[in-house]
Amino acid sequence: MKRTLVVALALVMTAPVSAHAHPDHPVAPVAPAPAAVYGGGWQQLAPIAGGPRQEHSVAAIGRHVYVVGGIRPDGNGGVVTVPDVEVYDTRANTWRRAAPLPVAMNHPNVVAVGGRLHVLGGLSGGASWQAMRDSFVYHPATDRWTALPPMPAGTERGSAAMGVFGTRVYLAGGMRTLTPGPGGLQDTVADVHSYDVLTRRWTTLPSLPEARDHVGGAIVGRTFYVLGGRDRGQVNVRDTVYSLDLPGGRWTERAPMPTPRGGIASAVVGTKIYTFGGEGRVVNGVNTVFDETEAYDTRRDTWERLAPMPVPRHGTAAVGIGDTIYVPGGGNRGGGAPMDVNDAYRPR
Repeated sequence: MKRTLVVALALVMTAPVSAHAHPDHPVAPVAPAPAAVYGGGWQQLAPIAGGPRQEHSVAAIGRHVYVVGGIRPDGNGGVVTVPDVEVYDTRANTWRRAAPLPVAMNHPNVVAVGGRLHVLGGLSGGASWQAMRDSFVYHPATDRWTALPPMPAGTERGSAAMGVFGTRVYLAGGMRTLTPGPGGLQDTVADVHSYDVLTRRWTTLPSLPEARDHVGGAIVGRTFYVLGGRDRGQVNVRDTVYSLDLPGGRWTERAPMPTPRGGIASAVVGTKIYTFGGEGRVVNGVNTVFDETEAYDTRRDTWERLAPMPVPRHGTAAVGIGDTIYVPGGGNRGGGAPMDVNDAYRPR
């Protein structure tokens, strides 16, 4: 017997879930923004109306950017996992709220397919963030979420690389556990799966050569790319780039990133994949963030360095609409330091 759950904005009573920051790092209730200098294709936009957000995901439907889930300051020196969904209108430079997720999630796996948002698992919890199998689809016309069959047992994770090819959603890597605190467990996986939004069936694909989480992901043409990321810890950053020909095939190693980074954001314009920010830069023993903007040319298998982020961040997300990439939220210090910054980058 199939059961369908439809959740309207007025009916959702999901409570946020409190937790401390990432391992070994204090939380800033509201991270201060440094004096930012915009230029080189960067533009400052209206900040996130609902306030600072980090470890969220984004997807675009038409001209609208959806910011889904994540963490925000809880006002007591910690962070709280939220179900909030906010929508940025790229033409009007304005924000509005949408129906929240039926459950609070950080590091959710989110894509847009066929004019709808699909959320396929993520992380949530208090003292330890654990992977969730919960999956949902959002209908913009009715502002409602509908429950999907949960991810198969053993495949659940958050912070996976994501891509869409036809009616299939691809997930590579991710993590099943993130335990805030010194020495906390970070369970990185190499698993790769696809989900067909029409048949609602899952398929297991060849695993990544190495486990990755907080990684960049993109599909260009018929190829799924997984860029950078980390393996079991913020400072265990990697520069690897792997590609998988679709719908099946093997993983191939490509030209490495100029700057190894985890917690990055990535988006596609044309045949290039743009990567932004990240964390894992250790300065005087302290984990700090990157301001790097680097682009991978999928045709030439080469990288180029571009104008840095005016406000360096990690734990953010990016999405391309036309010739512009939107990068809302993220943290400006290693660990949890959510911000309401919202920027756009237009490649030159």
